[in-house]
Amino acid sequence: MDLTLSDEQRLLRESADRFVNETYTADHRRKIANDPLGFSAEIWKQFADLGWLALPIPEAHGGLGGGAIEIGILMEAFGRGLVTEPYLSTVVIGASLISECGTETQKQALLPKIADSSLILAFAHSERQARYDLAKIATTAKKTPDGWRIDGQKTAVLDGNAAGQIVVSARIDGGKIGLFMVPRGAPGLASRDFPRLGGGRACNLELSDVQLPADALLGDGSDALPAIEAAVDRAMAALGAEAVGIMQTLLDQTLEYTKIRKQFGRPLSANQVIRHRLADMAMQCDEARSMALRAALMADAEPVARSRAASGAKAKIGKCARFVAEQSVQLHGAMGVTEELDIGSYFKRLLAFDTLFGGSAHHYRRHAALGGRDVHV
Repeated sequence: MDLTLSDEQRLLRESADRFVNETYTADHRRKIANDPLGFSAEIWKQFADLGWLALPIPEAHGGLGGGAIEIGILMEAFGRGLVTEPYLSTVVIGASLISECGTETQKQALLPKIADSSLILAFAHSERQARYDLAKIATTAKKTPDGWRIDGQKTAVLDGNAAGQIVVSARIDGGKIGLFMVPRGAPGLASRDFPRLGGGRACNLELSDVQLPADALLGDGSDALPAIEAAVDRAMAALGAEAVGIMQTLLDQTLEYTKIRKQFGRPLSANQVIRHRLADMAMQCDEARSMALRAALMADAEPVARSRAASGAKAKIGKCARFVAEQSVQLHGAMGVTEELDIGSYFKRLLAFDTLFGGSAHHYRRHAALGGRDVHV
């Protein structure tokens, strides 16, 4: 298998690295940390100008028809810059669900707006009792003479505070799961937003007698659970690439620090024990990068193979990320937890990565169950 990037993919990586290095400075991150939106609307528009928002959208609907590899290239660069723009929620998950479940009319109406940055989406699926089980949905959707009535609660909705529309999953009359487009500010929709660990914002939603028109349901009412599982698997592959970018940055900064930090007249990097720890960090970064790439390559495989690759990557990268983050903080000493350095911010983002869509223990169990085995972690 040839894993060499194409010319177009190399250009994408170079442009993404250049943009992130020039834009996401320490001053920018401090400014965004105090922004109630959680990201820069101006930079989000630049994403559209660069074609990044259109990247995975089909060409028939104003997109570029890119795949999981291209998304991974972008997300790795985003990890290095601690990007907080709602790319995962809007493009990786939201656009994917609309492309998979929506009618042709819905696709034509929504996907071009995502590509030109005029529509931000959020995906409201997680519920308190589910414990990362995508099939456990208690939110209900009941048919009414005028359309639908939605009732339920959703937790940890990424970028829900900024979304123009929220894709809400609900069980239709106690049966199959459907996806509904709920506009922000709909009567009966209550939101409580909060800052996310590592940057960005999320919210908890309460839907009480939310009335929607008949065309708010994505598609023809077929069970949306397979599409949800596919979208979340793609999201985990993208998050894995983002984590790799963060880990590589931590390794690079730690290596540089140990070269200039001196103890007893010698740089820390002259100590053999320190070299061994740096080598272990580099090895963990390479292992994580391989798992993220495998998840991206399997994004279009048949469901069981795709899900096992995604869960395997999430579990392994979670372990690698924690090791690299902890070693980086420790090798920086007290400087690793001060606001003068970005080490603590990268550390927090990796902790958040480990909990999104389930931690390592959950995905070890899921990986085993998909392979017909049982495991206790």
